[in-house]
Amino acid sequence: MGTPIAAAFIDAGYRTIVWNRSPGKADALASRGAEPAATAAEAVAAAPLVVAPLLDHVAVRQTLVPATAALQGRTVVNLANSTPDQARDLAAWVAGHGAAYLDGAMMALPDSVATREGFFLYSGSEEAFTRYRSALEVMAPAHYFGADPGGAEIHDLAVLGTGYGALSGFLHSLAILHGTGTSPEHFAALAARWLNGLAAFLPELAREIDAAHYTDGISTIDLNRAAVDGIVELGRASGVSAATHEPLRDLLHRSSDNGRGKDSFSSVFELMRKRDDPRQ
Repeated sequence: MGTPIAAAFIDAGYRTIVWNRSPGKADALASRGAEPAATAAEAVAAAPLVVAPLLDHVAVRQTLVPATAALQGRTVVNLANSTPDQARDLAAWVAGHGAAYLDGAMMALPDSVATREGFFLYSGSEEAFTRYRSALEVMAPAHYFGADPGGAEIHDLAVLGTGYGALSGFLHSLAILHGTGTSPEHFAALAARWLNGLAAFLPELAREIDAAHYTDGISTIDLNRAAVDGIVELGRASGVSAATHEPLRDLLHRSSDNGRGKDSFSSVFELMRKRDDPRQ
C-alpha cells in the first residue's frame, strides 16, 4: 500500500519524502518526484506528517524507535494492522515522544487508493485529524471515529466481520456446488447480484435495531430459520461442513423458541448484543 499512497501524494502536489526498509523499492517513486530518505529518522525529520503503512504495530514502533528524537511536534498516522489495544499502546508511546497520533484503518486495495471506491477510518487526535484532513483524503475519503485511538480499529474489524461472514458463506456455497457442473465464475455472478440486494437491505435492518422495533419486518425469524435449516441440511447431505452456518441457525432457533418467530431477522441482534445487566 505504501507505493500507491506515496504516488497519490506526489500526484496531488505534496512534497513527499519516502523511506523503505528494502533498498531500491523507492526508486520508482523517486523517478516520479519523491525524495528518498536514507533512514527512517531522516524521513520523519523532513516533514510534519508521518504516514506509516507497514505490516503491524510492531513494525511501526521498530521503525520509529531510531527516529524518536525527530518525533517532537510531528503527527504519526499509523496505517498498520492493529488491535484496538495495540493502537492505544502505540498512541501512548508516540505521545511520550511529543508527537500527535492518528490511528488509521485502510478499507481499500492498492488500486483503489486515491479513488472514491476505498475509504480510510481514523481515530485519535481530533486536532490532528482536522488539521490534516485534506492531506489524508488524498489517500481515500476519511471517516473519523473519535479521540480513542482504538476507535478506528474497532470499526475496521466490524466492517471486516461483515465481509468475512459473506465471504465464508460464498466459499461454503461453492463447496456444496462443487461437482454439480456449475462453475465458480457463473455462481459468483449470481451471488454478487444477491449480495447487492442484501447491501441495500442493511439500512432497514439498522433502522429496526436503532428503534428496537422488530414487529414490522418483512424478513422474519421463522422464514430465515427455514432457509438456514435448508442450507445446513444440504451441506451435510453434500458432505460439506455446516460449521459456517450452524451458529446463525442456532440463534434463529433460539429466537423462534422464545416466541419471536414473527419478528424481523434483525431481532437476532438482541441475542448477540452486550447486556447492560449481566442477569439478562
